[in-house]
Amino acid sequence: MKPVICHVLHSLNTGGAEVLACEFGRRHRDKYDVIYVCLDEPGNLAQVLESEGFKVFVLDRKPGFDYGLTKRFSKLLKDQSVALVHAHQYAPFFYSSIARGMLRKRPPILFTEHGRAFPDVRRPKRCLANRFLLKSCDRIVAVGEQVKRALVSNEDLPASRIEVIYNGVDVSRYMVTCTDLERRRVREELGVGEETQVVIQVARLNALKDHHTAIEAMAQVIKKIPKTEFWIVGEGEERSGIEADIQRLGLVNKVRMLGNRSDVNVLMRVADLFLLTSVSEGIPLTVIEAMFSGLPCVCTNVGGLPEIIEHERNGLLAEAKDPQGIASMVERVLTDSRLSLRLAQAGREGALARFSDEAMQGAYGRVYEQMLQ
Repeated sequence: MKPVICHVLHSLNTGGAEVLACEFGRRHRDKYDVIYVCLDEPGNLAQVLESEGFKVFVLDRKPGFDYGLTKRFSKLLKDQSVALVHAHQYAPFFYSSIARGMLRKRPPILFTEHGRAFPDVRRPKRCLANRFLLKSCDRIVAVGEQVKRALVSNEDLPASRIEVIYNGVDVSRYMVTCTDLERRRVREELGVGEETQVVIQVARLNALKDHHTAIEAMAQVIKKIPKTEFWIVGEGEERSGIEADIQRLGLVNKVRMLGNRSDVNVLMRVADLFLLTSVSEGIPLTVIEAMFSGLPCVCTNVGGLPEIIEHERNGLLAEAKDPQGIASMVERVLTDSRLSLRLAQAGREGALARFSDEAMQGAYGRVYEQMLQ
């Protein structure tokens, strides 16, 4: 009988942590029975996982501290004979620890911190709670060095207990040469001519991704380089506000809201530049995917992004919430083909060296084995 690993998340709506959790299940299902628990709602990826034979449970968390949830969660852990809990982000770790405490047989918890809130401040009550929540059998993974530093300084978690495992991407999905025929076909389907330069941003429509600054910056770019389009891939609670910005700035014919897509790898191959305007980040998968796809990247200088991008070598970094500065970086790449090619080549080489899916899955696999022993 295979050990049961339980992945715990806020939801299974498309996002970096959620995509990784799905991949963990797929890659490790030969050795483990993998189940998923969502604190709040199932999300669009839940149905996909269920169609692949995975169990998905939703706990319907109430506002504030939901004690009833901890009891339901504790019963679920017992009924499913969970051997290891993998909690993605802090709230899933918190509730996993409380629910685990109600059991006689208490599974260890692997807590992965994928990113930090903005502003990232120290919370004394949480620091105190962490001393009781984290047990000797538990492990902590940070997706980057900046995330690890935040866990130490703002959560009072011991540095010696935190391992850094960089996010990884399935190289085979993105390192595919885009033929001229494929480029024309995809662009024709979207009504985009060959002469049009496409800037793409792939991110959940969330305040932390700051699409409002992206729209402001792209308005300046399009004014100077009219044959430019901006593609926004993703869904989220900020959609109506982003659409209002597009209307206000007269960009209806220049900005495409493409929603969640299953062909992001294809869209990246036919775009000309990747943009990310976040105010807070861990190690975002989409930037790594763009690098593997051979796209030059312009990103904000926040969180773990400087761990991925070395300014002027394999990408460009701009200050967050600075539309003029971001626009200037985008214009440089779109108007300088040699710079674009140099950044793209260096980006792909760097991503291959540090952010492969094989390296990440191998590291987590070793952690799973050690914890289950």
